[in-house]
Amino acid sequence: MFFGERIRELRESQGLLQRQLAANLEIDTPMFSKIERGERKAKREQVLKIAEILKASEQELLALWLADQIKEIVTDEDQALQALKIAQKDINQANTK
Repeated sequence: MFFGERIRELRESQGLLQRQLAANLEIDTPMFSKIERGERKAKREQVLKIAEILKASEQELLALWLADQIKEIVTDEDQALQALKIAQKDINQANTK
């Protein structure tokens, strides 16, 4: 759980309560708490809003959010690392075009 840990660190360092962020995201506090604990996935739009509220890097939070999703998909797969290397190669090739 990368994303949840990071937003908790940022929130606590700024002295904000979960209910304050939840209200800004227009969700209830228990749902926000689950996002922080990694029990529920945030939506992309929520990640961007959290970055804005916490004055954090959108790129950092999006990368952590994506990493959590990738990890969930490939965990317990025997070929996870091989698949990630293939995907990385394909992404690199697409970015050089």
